[in-house]
Amino acid sequence: MAVQLPLWHHYLQALRSRAASRAQEHQRAEDVVLTLLGRVHALDPRFLVDYSRDLEAFQFALRCSEGPLDVEVPLWVDAEALVIEEVGAAEAVGGRGCCRLGLPREAAGLERWKADDVFEASLEGSGRCCGHIVPSKVLRVLRDLLVAAVVYCKHHHLITPGSLSVDSLREEQLGLSLRVSSGWRTLCFNVVPVVRKRLRVPALEGARLVPGFPEGALRGIVRQKAALVPASAELWRVSTDYLLTRLLGALGSLRGHRLDSLSILDRVNHESWRDGGRSPGLTFGHLKTVLLWAATLFPAPEDWAELQGAVYRLLVVLLCCLATRNLPHFLHPERNLLQDAGLDLGALYQRIERFASQPEAALRIHATHLGRSPPPRVGSGLRALLQLPASEPAYWATAYFDVLLDKFQAFNIQDEQRVSAMQSVFLKTKTLGAEDG
Repeated sequence: MAVQLPLWHHYLQALRSRAASRAQEHQRAEDVVLTLLGRVHALDPRFLVDYSRDLEAFQFALRCSEGPLDVEVPLWVDAEALVIEEVGAAEAVGGRGCCRLGLPREAAGLERWKADDVFEASLEGSGRCCGHIVPSKVLRVLRDLLVAAVVYCKHHHLITPGSLSVDSLREEQLGLSLRVSSGWRTLCFNVVPVVRKRLRVPALEGARLVPGFPEGALRGIVRQKAALVPASAELWRVSTDYLLTRLLGALGSLRGHRLDSLSILDRVNHESWRDGGRSPGLTFGHLKTVLLWAATLFPAPEDWAELQGAVYRLLVVLLCCLATRNLPHFLHPERNLLQDAGLDLGALYQRIERFASQPEAALRIHATHLGRSPPPRVGSGLRALLQLPASEPAYWATAYFDVLLDKFQAFNIQDEQRVSAMQSVFLKTKTLGAEDG
């Protein structure tokens, strides 16, 4: 008689069963994009092709939701010779740190970037820069090149017939959207010009991020170049997406279910919390940030040894962020990723809370997998308990979390008893912390 897998492992196994076919679909679609970009480079050497796409494939394998996949197009420019002119908060976009990319007056080897199609001369008679590389102009040139590349590659049979057309290319505000058919699935790629430059990332240089990550991994990531991407028609901004994905890859080298928990919640988010992608909600980037914070808050290997416990660690962090309406950027904690996201955080909190109390309804593989009984709602006592971590960092102690996880599972106990037990454990944790201090 075959051993029946626990529900969480059954669900994870179902996700993994699709991994090989999804990887093939992604590879076929990505090959089309890289072929186009190779032709773009042949037409205009200022635009390079980055064939090192292992990290992107790794991240796609984790995702179950559908969403645009970023493709960076590096610009062939000596980034160290450029002048980064930071702009004030009033001029910056969305409160993010933005800058202009200036060309020094006396710098050699930058003549190709002084062409009118990408350059705007400075009106000031003095100063270090003679002008700036303009994001909107760069995007316009790249779009025209991609259109020419599509026509050329189709005419010379370099791409699979029907995989894309010129009409599939859309110019967005900060990138170019390209839809590519791969088998029965259509993948959307967000093509973005980038300038790669070595910049300091103070958050990665601090020792506070070492817990929870492999020893030495952060030092290698710190040495990586950051990407400057379009922030508006005139401004660029620092993108940390590559560094965050490297951090995610570092977590993948550790034993445990960190990445498995991310994959499960991404699928549940898409199918249940976002109604199959029809409703607005959390993105994969939000959930990735939750995992990075959870890995730091719960650094012990035993925290991630059991699959269900790993998922609930992410849920506790996520519910805390929703309760406080603040999901800090992992490398720039002063930025709130939930701000201006246009989400009903209260309704989202209730959905995730219901899943945390009774996950079976959202973990079904098909309609006959579970019965029709609706999951019970969490009582007011446990709802208050879930909001406790927002006010005091000491609540994040592992002892606190372990009891919280037990209370999620023990539905034969009244909410009031759970809260009472939780309060006594919390007081003990605070006492122990004070004694240790």
